[in-house]
Amino acid sequence: MSGKSVSVAAMETTDHAQIAYEAFAPIYDDFNAQNDYEFWFSVLLPQLESRGLRTGKLLDVACGTGRAFAPMLRRGWEITACDISPAMIAKAKEKHEGEAISYDVADMTKLPTYGEFQLVWALNDPVNYLVGDGDLQNALEAMGANLADDGLLVFDCNTLMQFRASFEPETGLERDSRWRWEGRGEVGGVYEAEVSGEGIATHIHKERHYSVPEVQRTMLNAGLQPVAALGHREDGGEMIIADSWDEERDQKIIHVARRS
Repeated sequence: MSGKSVSVAAMETTDHAQIAYEAFAPIYDDFNAQNDYEFWFSVLLPQLESRGLRTGKLLDVACGTGRAFAPMLRRGWEITACDISPAMIAKAKEKHEGEAISYDVADMTKLPTYGEFQLVWALNDPVNYLVGDGDLQNALEAMGANLADDGLLVFDCNTLMQFRASFEPETGLERDSRWRWEGRGEVGGVYEAEVSGEGIATHIHKERHYSVPEVQRTMLNAGLQPVAALGHREDGGEMIIADSWDEERDQKIIHVARRS
């Protein structure tokens, strides 16, 4: 595992998240080109630093193509990155060739213990892809096992407002007329959207909504102490991360926890 090497011993899978991101990988960076992680972190990191975060080792869970950890490299962090999709990991390695980054292909519900990290995060709603009963607790236990004693776990969940905006049947989002994200609605608590377009296989994204009380109860069951639930939204080009949250106002809720 390193910048150095990558485990791609992924077998055939029925995991919906791996299937989706193997298909999504060829266009992922272009499709999400509007996401400005440097801008996001300029607002988020001071919030985490006020809660005791100090520079050290970062475990990026569901790292995708590495867009989120790139700003942390520039800040002097030591990076370990994992994702369920070998294709996404391959993209990350290609972009960060020569960097001393450790990589692995791993399911966040069965995450190995890589070490002790000052920061473990799972950003851009990967937790919502945990649609099975018990998946959230398994993932939180696995991520928590990688925390240093003073470390912070950080992840974001989509709000009900965001699900309505992105997953309802009448919603559709085009990217450069080349690709389309089209909501298919919700059945049994699981929301679906279809992605189609140029250069990719049409595929389905499935996500589950998790309320703040449900997340915090699961944290406690997983041996974690909730630290904060922060409301995240963009308004007129301004990034707002607030100590309060509102499912009808915010786009995401950013959860912060530490080991109990």
